[in-house]
Amino acid sequence: MKTLVLRFLSAALMAVAIVAPAHADELKIGYVSLDRLMRESNPAKAAAAKLEAEFSKRDRDINDAQAKLKAAADKLDKDAPTLSEAERARRQRELVDADRDLQRKRRDLQDDLNQRRNEEMASVIERANRVIQQIFESEHYDLIVQDAVKAGPRVDITDKVIRLINAQPAPGGK
Repeated sequence: MKTLVLRFLSAALMAVAIVAPAHADELKIGYVSLDRLMRESNPAKAAAAKLEAEFSKRDRDINDAQAKLKAAADKLDKDAPTLSEAERARRQRELVDADRDLQRKRRDLQDDLNQRRNEEMASVIERANRVIQQIFESEHYDLIVQDAVKAGPRVDITDKVIRLINAQPAPGGK
């Protein structure tokens, strides 16, 4: 979808350049690197820290459970020659059940993290889009694109967007 939009915008730019060559030098175009914005802006960094704080305990708990499961598996391997067949089978079933439960918890954590990351990044993108809209209107741009295949420094306004988004107060007055 993003590629289709970029192709459409590229085609539109080429059409403008062909139809109005006398006005081509008056065309004002800006480019914003969404990747840099998500790495370098304060709201994106704050969102990442918030997610880390929110999910680090669950991640540690899962890693601890993984270590305990591995220790139990190692103990079973060590004790296997001295165990009865029934006891060995029972302990193997317990390990399989514990591993299945652990994998489910890991998937749940990953799903929850992905959902929260998407929510947080959508909020950052929404704020960035408001800043980009302000720049578009106040500086009379004809076109501002995000994530072009190639853009020169003359049209790159990413630093300006990052500077303005960083200057904004956090939502909720924080």
